[in-house]
Amino acid sequence: MMDKFKSFIFGGFECADQINARGKRVDLLEETQHSRRADEDYSELSELGILTVREGICWSRVEPVPGCYDFEEVLGRIKSAQKYGIEQIWDIVHFGYPADIYPGHPLFTARLVGLCQAFTSFYAQHALARLKVVPINEISFISWLSGEVAGAAPFMRRNGWELKYQLCKAAIQGIKAIRSLMPTAEVFLVEPLIWVHAGTPADLHHADLENGYQFQTADIVTGRICPELGGDPSLIDGIGANYYWNCQWQLGYGSLPWPDPCGFRRPVSQLLAMVWERYGKPIFISETGHFGSGRALWINEIFSESLKALQLGVDLRGICLYPLVDRPDWDNLYCYHHSGLWDLTEDKDRMANLPYVEAVMDGFGIFAEYRKNLVGAAVEEIEDGAVYKELAVKCLS
Repeated sequence: MMDKFKSFIFGGFECADQINARGKRVDLLEETQHSRRADEDYSELSELGILTVREGICWSRVEPVPGCYDFEEVLGRIKSAQKYGIEQIWDIVHFGYPADIYPGHPLFTARLVGLCQAFTSFYAQHALARLKVVPINEISFISWLSGEVAGAAPFMRRNGWELKYQLCKAAIQGIKAIRSLMPTAEVFLVEPLIWVHAGTPADLHHADLENGYQFQTADIVTGRICPELGGDPSLIDGIGANYYWNCQWQLGYGSLPWPDPCGFRRPVSQLLAMVWERYGKPIFISETGHFGSGRALWINEIFSESLKALQLGVDLRGICLYPLVDRPDWDNLYCYHHSGLWDLTEDKDRMANLPYVEAVMDGFGIFAEYRKNLVGAAVEEIEDGAVYKELAVKCLS
């Protein structure tokens, strides 16, 4: 059973560690200095009322030698979170692997299972909060990036399905290993949320196929397809949907422009409802954000669409601002996107983007008012309103 997150609006720290298109190891925890400034970052978040974060353990860091694990830096972030009352959702794999292993390697699944077991045991010894974990972040995306267009290790082309199959196989076994050690752990599947538009009637079938690909990972992990891998709906407690401006495109044209005054794009509320209806699992927007001066406008739209999704009956549990701290481009570490709640100075000091912060603070008010009205409406529906209100407030807080 998935708990409510401590804050409906929360955020994530970029923790990618893949070998990029230039053959260089990316370590964005280090580039942004979050790994050494977690205490500072968490202090700022707690003051804003953001009490839930997405983090990553960085596989290439924590397993420097096969089978030997070092979680000392991770422990520092856990202690900082406990200090400021912040809950963490941990990515086991966020695009990167140790240099000697990759999806498709005969030992890949065994190595991931070993990592999951080691981290779960470590977490049980040192953390107070319930473990919340994403075994492999965005399997569909990394399968495309590293399996279709050779944009990251293992640099394959036209082999995305094979990578997806191998990553799902490892994820399923990793989840089972986590649950065997900690049955109360919450496990989330985080995948891109996309929509492909047909340019012409002749493109409709192609667009339908493209739209269906986004469900393959969840279908495998929940046992809808590829049953030989042992998937089952009980393996996951919730689904995270990563959504950015370029998650909608038209065949033969490319990403649809945003802002979208003509209304060409499919509303995000409808996309969330599509996932909710398909799987019946609690959903959260696990990554969203924009860059430059569009950050506040984007998040205002996401908040509006999220309210619509809630009104459609979607069990939407939260919205994750991503990244909280600005980060560089994966393939050009000198080029920053200006996409965070905080930008970075040359010395990596945090500099708040005030319009974005103000929009987020307004969002807290919007969703608090929604919860208040929802409780009030429920109270009117039954005779013993006082008793129900107490229960409803408890459920919605």
